[in-house]
Formats: sequence, C-alpha cells, structure tokens
Amino acid sequence: MDIMMDGSLSAVTTNSDDAGPGAKIPLLRPHPPRLSELGGALVEIERSGIFSNYGPVNTKFEGRIIAAMFQGVGACVTVANATLGLMLAIKQAVGWQPQGRYALMPSFTFAAAAQAALWCGLTPLFCDIDRETWLPDAASEEALLRRYGADIAVILPNATFGNCLDVARYEAMSARYGIPLVIDGAAALGSVAMNGTAFGQGSKNPVVFSMHATKGFAIGEGGLVYCDDAAKIAMLRSMAGFGFDETRLAVMPGLNAKMDEISALLALTKLQEIEAVSEHRYRLYQLYRRLLPAFTFQRMTGRRSAMQFVAVLLEDESAASVAEIISGLAHHGIGAGRYFAPHLAQQPFFKETCMSGSLAVTDEISRRVICLPMSDLLTATEIRYICKTLLKLCQRAPVRHILGRLDMAAIQAVR
Repeated sequence: MDIMMDGSLSAVTTNSDDAGPGAKIPLLRPHPPRLSELGGALVEIERSGIFSNYGPVNTKFEGRIIAAMFQGVGACVTVANATLGLMLAIKQAVGWQPQGRYALMPSFTFAAAAQAALWCGLTPLFCDIDRETWLPDAASEEALLRRYGADIAVILPNATFGNCLDVARYEAMSARYGIPLVIDGAAALGSVAMNGTAFGQGSKNPVVFSMHATKGFAIGEGGLVYCDDAAKIAMLRSMAGFGFDETRLAVMPGLNAKMDEISALLALTKLQEIEAVSEHRYRLYQLYRRLLPAFTFQRMTGRRSAMQFVAVLLEDESAASVAEIISGLAHHGIGAGRYFAPHLAQQPFFKETCMSGSLAVTDEISRRVICLPMSDLLTATEIRYICKTLLKLCQRAPVRHILGRLDMAAIQAVR
C-alpha cells in the first residue's frame, strides 16, 4: 500500500502509477512554498516598506519556529544561508584572534564547513567517521585532540545527512578540553533526537541549520542558528548586521548575513508543513530499507532524520561500478548521485589548505556510497520503481556480485 498523508500535503503524495521506463524522478526535487500563492502576504511586505534588517515577518518566523519545533526552549537568528551562519558561529566562538589554528571536523561533509573555517582564518583538521553512523568517530576525534591540544581552536562536528549527533558528548568534550563547539546541523532541521526533542534543542552551543532548496526545510536560500543561550544569539544577530550595536556603530566583527523578508515569508510558510514533510520523508526512507535489504544503510541514532536523500553502500568490491549504476539509473529516468565523494581531503583546494588524521573509514564509505531520490513529492510507487530498477542493474554483469547477499525472494518482494 502506498504511503498517504492527510492535511495540506495529501496532494503531493498522489500515486505515480505510470512510473516506469522514461519516468523522470530526480535525485532532489526542491519544493519550497509557492510565491505565486502568497500574493496577499507579499503585498503586506510591500506596504510595510521593510524588506530586510530583521523585519516583522522574520521576527514572527523566529518566534514561531522556537515555539513549534524547539518547544519554546532557546533562541535563534536567521541568516541568508547556512555557510554564513557557520562563519558567524565559528568567529563568535573563537574570537577575533583565535588562540588555536585548527578547526576539528570530519572530512565526510560538505565543502561549506571547511570553507567557513578557512574564511575565519582556521585550518580544517579532518577526523575519521564511524563505520555505522557515518558521524564523526569519537576515537579519531580524541586522538587528534590529544595530539594537537591547544592548537585546536574549535570543534565543528557534522550531523551527517541529518543523523543526530550526541550533543551531550560534544558539550562534555568541549568543556573537558576547553575548546569552543559549533555544531553543523545543516541537513538536520526536522530531525528528532531519541528523547523526542528536536535535534539540537537545549544546546548551549550554536547549531547551524540550512534551509536551502535541496533540504527538507526548503525555501531557496536561508539558514538558522539555534542556541539555548540568548546572549550568544544576540551577539550573532549583531555580527550578522555588520557588527553594529544599537547606535549602528561597529563594536565587533561582522558581515552582512541577514535574511530578507521574502525569504522569511517562505520560511514561515514552510514551517506550517515541516512536521508532515519530515514524517513523509522518513516513512519513505523506511520503505527504501525494506525494499533494499542487501544494501548497507547509515545507522540512524535519533528517532527521525530529516532525509535530504537516501544514501546506501555498495559492497566494497563493487565500488568501481558506482558510476555505471548511476548511469544505468539515469537511462531509466532516475536521478542518483554521490555525497560526499570525493570527501573533502580528496578535493584539490582542501588537499592544499587542510590537514587530516587517518581517514580509513571515510575513504571506504566515500568510495562505496550512492544516493537515491527523496523529496516531498516522492511516492511509494516511485520508490518501488527505483528499487526494482536498481536491483535489475545490480544483477547484470559486471556488477552481479553486488547483490551476493540478496536472495530471489527479496527481489520478488519489490515487484
């Protein structure tokens, strides 16, 4: 039976029974609110004459997301995009003249994290990831912390693909070593921790979320910095407005990272459906898992992850066939891709500018990963078609051995 939802999203889960040869199912299908349906609210923005500088729509969104998603705990500030949010949070954490030189982070992450650290005058120091969760590996982090000690200016873990980091562990690590902490939760807006609270809720250190068009909380461009420390959020707000105080004099490091009112309107509108969107995506992810029992999935550590796409691993000996499989899926109208492959330490600019410890697991996961479609608009029928096509491709030479663990009964279950 196809997954159905009630409320405002019921229309977007209509079955695509004609999904088959020639079907167009993109890897990412952005679904921000439609500006064409927000005419009245846009007129109100025009009438107000306020288009930026933390206007009334932005203020309303910040208040509502704290109430609706974070149960009234903490505070937040919007930013024009998450990369700027990372830059602000890192600079606020380390100060104008950092005591250390390194930003400890995983190599299995998006380029924005490393670029933000570099723009703040720091050198990314890459740690390895856990083989099952794909989150930063605790032993690798500890080894680098012991080796580089006070030379590490900030700890910058990533909630990989929206998977929930153990925030308490990182806060204890930060306190133990006396090193500031900033959490890169770019893909995790909508993720729910094991205790049932929003990922990051209650964190005394900044958590940076993305609202890019490709994320579950899609508005186009935008980001959010959350923290259960109102003073830090107030400082970040000033930093995002050129470092001005109330008299519009620069009193701290700053840049222009403010979200405009139209983007805030899109965010306010998306907030109304984000719970349904996140549940829809996670149920579809669970369907993928049932239909692809031979593939290795990321082990989720929370109650729910905000699924941007669905990442799976091929068998290690089949990694060379990933490009062939992606091409085969494209031939059947299915978008697929690779994140994060190559990982950061393998990319030209970061090879020259960054440092790393041992990255054995990162190398392995990056070599084997393939990402499958996910969106607000994806249906269970389409997922069955994706999985059926993938299984057929993997049965064909020279990649037949990919599914060595899969019996014919499992293949039949998808049909």
